[in-house]
This record gives sequence, C-alpha cells and structure tokens, in this order.
Amino acid sequence: MRFEEFVAERLDRLLRYATALTCDPHLAQDVVQEVLLRAQSRWARIESLRAPESYVRRMVTNEYLSWRRRRAARNVTAEHSTLDALATPSADHADHYAERDAMRVRIAGLPRKQRAAIVLRYYEDCTDAEIAEALGCSAGTVRSHISRALSTLRTAEGGRRRGLPVTEALS
Repeated sequence: MRFEEFVAERLDRLLRYATALTCDPHLAQDVVQEVLLRAQSRWARIESLRAPESYVRRMVTNEYLSWRRRRAARNVTAEHSTLDALATPSADHADHYAERDAMRVRIAGLPRKQRAAIVLRYYEDCTDAEIAEALGCSAGTVRSHISRALSTLRTAEGGRRRGLPVTEALS
C-alpha cells in the first residue's frame, strides 16, 4: 500500500484517536501531522511491518507523550479548569453531547499515561498487550493505569452527581 493510500484510508481514525488523547482537536492535528511527516520518510520500512497502522498509532502515542507536547497538554487541562472556575457551563440541548463533553473534561484531568491507556482501551478497543506495546510498559502496568483512571473517573462522576464542579471532583 502506498503512503498516500494509507493516509486516505486512515487519517480520520488517526485524528479521532489523537483528539481523544489530547482533548484538543487542534493539538491532535499537529500531532498527527508531525507523525505523518516522519512516517512518510520511513514509509518503505513501515509498510513492510506486519501492522503498519499499529506502528503509526504508536508513533502518535509517543508524540503525544513526548516532552515537546507536555506544555500544550497542560494548557488544555488548565483551560478547562479556568473555564469551569469562571462559570458553570451551560447545558447542551442534547443530553448525549453534554455527557460526552463532561466525560472529555474528566478524561482531560487524568495523568497522561492513564489517559492514553483509557483511550486505547475504550476508544480504540485495544488489548492489554497492544496497549503495553504502545505505551512501552508491561501488561500489569496497563491494568494498573486503567484501574486508577477508572477509579478517578468514578470519583469525578460521583462528585458531579452531588453537584460539585468537575475540577473539584477530580482533585
């Protein structure tokens, strides 16, 4: 498969994955663009791999987790916290979208590796072994990240139901 065909078939999925990781569609576009630029120059080697899409997804994960993106990711979380502190967000007309947005805010408050593990498990439907490979850790560590993340999300959900702002429920 040529690089152009790969991008045409999988760009939307890579962008959705990166958006779920970063909680910022603009940063997600930057991450995917950076990864695809690097992948294009190495495409002959990547194409010969058993699962080129998994390899590129790992590149997206690594780019997100890299030191160059830490400041941008902190700013996204800080923006959500600032907006929540200034005013209560107005309710969306559709409950589905409101709940999705609230979950995105809660996920944005998770530590980076926990967020990546949750996104890989529940958005990308990856196994523990696939997540461990993408994050560069053991399957046990993956289960620990997911367990801690789910515990934090449940605590935040409980606080939200009691009427606390999401930021207070996460702290």
